[in-house]
Amino acid sequence: MHTIWTIAKRELATFFDSLIAYIILVLFLGFSGFFTWLYGNDIFLVGQANLRVFFNIASWSLFFFIPAITMKMLAEERKTGTLELLLTKSVSDRQVILGKFLGSILLVCIALAATLPYVITVSNIGNLDNGGTICGYLGLLLLSTAYTAIGIFASSITTNQIVAFMTALFIGLFFHIIFGVLAHNFTGSLGQFFDTLDLQSHFESISRGVLDSKDLVYFLSITLLGLYLGEWSLSKRHIS
Repeated sequence: MHTIWTIAKRELATFFDSLIAYIILVLFLGFSGFFTWLYGNDIFLVGQANLRVFFNIASWSLFFFIPAITMKMLAEERKTGTLELLLTKSVSDRQVILGKFLGSILLVCIALAATLPYVITVSNIGNLDNGGTICGYLGLLLLSTAYTAIGIFASSITTNQIVAFMTALFIGLFFHIIFGVLAHNFTGSLGQFFDTLDLQSHFESISRGVLDSKDLVYFLSITLLGLYLGEWSLSKRHIS
């Protein structure tokens, strides 16, 4: 665990040293904040203040920003040769994957924590749905773990950051949009199957304040699968 934490801290420090973290934080806060207040009339439509508008917009922001965070994780290190140098030390493939995953999640957590002024502002001007707000942030965190795992896998299969970014977006597109569209266009068991794969439906369920074990299992499954595939890809390329 110490090795994983060391790698995570190194990755987080690298983000801030290269200004990537500041750029992503500013863009995320600016994009989410602008559209949240642009559609701010919806905050009080149900007679109680809530942040569903923000959570929906933030989910789209993270869909684009997380691949930008993860695209260099393994692709750039493999290109520069620093990954091979890291693996020659007493560090396992799994520790590398988990360390980089944790470093990315920490940056996402910082970005989400920076949005707490939105919560304070809304709570001061209305009766805020605290349960829905907590579940909304939990939903964003779970969504982030899933997309981060996908991004780590995408970065493990190429040495080009742009290719890693586009691959992560392409894979994420199925979970974020395509499976939902297919679920609405098919009926019966096939429609239910696509609805089960639709990330947005699971996220919206949690963000409404409904904690269901099937939603938690869904996000956990995608996260574990992405991390497993990343480790498998890393070990395969390392051997070759």
